[in-house]
Amino acid sequence: MSEQGNRSDREQGAIAVEAKRTGRLLSVLGVAFGLAVLVGNTIGMGILRTPGEIAAHLPSAAAFLLVWVAGAVYALLGALCVSELGAMRPRSGGLYTFVHHALGGYPGFVSGWTDWIATCGSAAAVAMVIAEYLGPLVPSLAGWQTTVAAALLVAFTLLHWRGVRMGDLAQQVTSLLKGIALVALALVALVVSAPEVADAPVAAAAPTLPAGMALAAAVVLSLQSAIYTYDGWTGPVYFGEEVRDPGRNLPRAMIGGVLIVLAIYLLLNAAFLRVVPIEQMAGDPFVAATAATRLFGPVGDSVLRVLMILSLVASLSALLMMASRVPYALSRDRLFPQILQRVNSGGTPVPALLAGSLLALAFIASNTFDTVVSLLAFFFVANYVLTFTSLFVLRIREPDAPRPFRVPLYPLVPGLALLGSLAFLAAAIYSDTKNSLLAIALVAASWPVYWLLRRQRPDRR
Repeated sequence: MSEQGNRSDREQGAIAVEAKRTGRLLSVLGVAFGLAVLVGNTIGMGILRTPGEIAAHLPSAAAFLLVWVAGAVYALLGALCVSELGAMRPRSGGLYTFVHHALGGYPGFVSGWTDWIATCGSAAAVAMVIAEYLGPLVPSLAGWQTTVAAALLVAFTLLHWRGVRMGDLAQQVTSLLKGIALVALALVALVVSAPEVADAPVAAAAPTLPAGMALAAAVVLSLQSAIYTYDGWTGPVYFGEEVRDPGRNLPRAMIGGVLIVLAIYLLLNAAFLRVVPIEQMAGDPFVAATAATRLFGPVGDSVLRVLMILSLVASLSALLMMASRVPYALSRDRLFPQILQRVNSGGTPVPALLAGSLLALAFIASNTFDTVVSLLAFFFVANYVLTFTSLFVLRIREPDAPRPFRVPLYPLVPGLALLGSLAFLAAAIYSDTKNSLLAIALVAASWPVYWLLRRQRPDRR
């Protein structure tokens, strides 16, 4: 038994040495990490704020809950498609790896470019929100939000620098704490009787469910909010080659993670409806705060702040890990500087991790990350369009390639996912033209960068 243990230690040591010498990542992650990174990356501030927006569009409890189910269906369709691609081509780097393989250099570069910017912008935004919520809990930190946010980013960067096993542990612990905290809040809201709240004077008629085209528009706007709140389900494929038995474990993590998120979202929204009736929820910018205040009285604000911090710490950890894998993959394909593919003995692509952290710190220091946050949904869904298209291309071009997992009901499932993504982009361009045009401009800005890089390496497509 000890011989086997010694041999295992020697093998792991050899893998670590090889990783440091050749820039290889370590295949040490399991399904638990995949579930943790999906839950950690997906469940954030959105579920605590978005219910009021959806209730304003659809002031009906049944329609309200159906929108959350529909958002999960879209995420599940996407997860099924990406599971096939991830099992077929398990490479770390997120959706970029599939797009580059199927559609070529520039579409792949656009996918990686926008994904990296959006992921680093998300990390910056999350760090700032954590800092803002810490202020009232720790008065000595009030007024130092930028410094606290930067310190949080640096702290998690140093943690992940140590290696992927430390990142695995941190992600599982923080995501577990997040899940426990959110479920506990929901159970309290469902079990404990909230104190009676005096009815506000009736200044206007209660909101009613629209009809006809107005109802269709309300459904579209509600779905936009819900889909954004589910965004993050791609998390496990950023670590494709680091997951043991990816043909089996990636689909399990993707599909299981989406179902876990759906269960938590439905439980929370059912709890919110019990404490804050739909007509009072409509337009409330922070339904969770209203619910916490009614449940816990004066300490409700503190309870919610602790809950937010627990929730967002897991998101920050996941985002920094994911952000490091995108430039690593781009560098490996000679689309980013070669130094970014270096990996330390712990399996962390340190230069890529530092590059992502520096970009996030730049967003924090310049206060421009608010603009980036407004572009996130457009960037992410545009990447989904490229990814679902890649699935069709690879089914045609490589019909006999090994596929440990295949999308059920092909081509219906990826077709619905692709049509849903295109409809989302069309609605975004119509409803938020300014930011949509800015997103398109950022995509256009990637062309000269790509051209310069390809000029230096004409041997690559």
